[in-house]
Amino acid sequence: MTDTLVDALRRALGERGVLTDAADRARYEAGWRYGRGHARCIARPADTAEVAAVVRLCGEHGARLLAQGANTGLVAASNPDPSGAMVVLSLERCNRTLELDLASRSVLVDGGVLLSQLNEALRPHGLWFPVDLGADPQLGGMVATNTGGTRLLKYGDVRHNLLGAEVVLGDGRVLSSLHRLRKNNTGLDWKQVFVGTSGVFGIVTRAVLAVAPLPAQRATALVGCRDGGAVLALLAALEAGTGDLLSAFEVMSAGALAAVYEHLPGSRRPFAALPGYSVLVELSSQLPATVLALPDVLEQALSGHAEAAGEAVVDVALHDAEGFWGLRHHISESLRSAGKMLAFDISVPRSALPEFTQAVAALLAAEYAFVRLCDYGHWGDGGTHLNLVWREASAPAGSEWVGVLQQRIYDLAVQRFQGSYSAEHGVGPHNQRSYDRYTAPEVKELCAVLGQFADPGRRLGTVRLW
Repeated sequence: MTDTLVDALRRALGERGVLTDAADRARYEAGWRYGRGHARCIARPADTAEVAAVVRLCGEHGARLLAQGANTGLVAASNPDPSGAMVVLSLERCNRTLELDLASRSVLVDGGVLLSQLNEALRPHGLWFPVDLGADPQLGGMVATNTGGTRLLKYGDVRHNLLGAEVVLGDGRVLSSLHRLRKNNTGLDWKQVFVGTSGVFGIVTRAVLAVAPLPAQRATALVGCRDGGAVLALLAALEAGTGDLLSAFEVMSAGALAAVYEHLPGSRRPFAALPGYSVLVELSSQLPATVLALPDVLEQALSGHAEAAGEAVVDVALHDAEGFWGLRHHISESLRSAGKMLAFDISVPRSALPEFTQAVAALLAAEYAFVRLCDYGHWGDGGTHLNLVWREASAPAGSEWVGVLQQRIYDLAVQRFQGSYSAEHGVGPHNQRSYDRYTAPEVKELCAVLGQFADPGRRLGTVRLW
């Protein structure tokens, strides 16, 4: 049987631009953690004009489509639905433009350029794009999901570093404003409408990004803290004592680190006994060591705080960046090997993080004693990856209790602690129910007005924002 849409796409993109075989489609149809569907075909345009052509052809043939970057998301927003009717539009061939403007410290990139590709090009100039994370996403996907990362505390997320954008709307029209202005107070900053909305308003094909100087030096420490209150006291002391030198403040609970030691038995153990929380502290500076002795600054700040904090600070280990970051980056992998897992990406006000975590622990102790709490995350910006782990043999029969527990924790975060059910992973089919439950009707109404302009046929993506 012939497929007239596929034939039209091949005429527009060439044979390399369209994949139909099941083996070729497979890597586009399954997500890294969640999400698995079936695509009608994979369209691979090479520039904005071809992206617009694909969108128009899908509209003419009544087909829905899903824009996909590197497919590294964690909420299933980058995968097609199970129908086999959607076209996946991959931006992987839109990766040729990478134009650096040193004087404005900005870069124009195609949406399909990988983060690693960008940073490799920036490194010889002493620059980087400081939205730092473990995956290697495409820049267009990073805009669509508003990626955060481990150094958001100092550099902000993608939204804070986006200067301009080019977007293909759901009917094939193109909005483009690729200026390099850091100041432009002339009305609606329309590009921000497309940041963090998972591609349902339009497909980001090019972006202008602000880039930052690479640090000339870094200094790291791992600080053992008795409890969550001690963690917040340490954060306040470092922000007061080191100012904008503080670039990372990553918190790992005893449960999370215990999973790493269990999964990687040869891991270096900075502390003889696991404290309640181990905090990875990083200072960074563009100034060379001859001007600023960063390790000394860190040691002085920590020694002064430890003396004042008393038993709240259990121990301090210094200057093993590779080892400390190795522990942090192995947590997710280790937890997946520890048993069944229910993962949360939650943010609450920083001041509420200890109380929120204690409330979750109390809930588990009272009603789900077979579940281990293994939390870690970016407490410096209010984010926590709240992971619950259990052995299947110890859990009740059936899986209904998992959904009930998930909902109870989301209610705690959003309703009691005025937090977010998705701190940095965005909105996708995996958390669509939470979006529907917690989003104000007025916000959905506003999204509907914007959506009527941006995607009047509602053909883009698998997420429903209105």
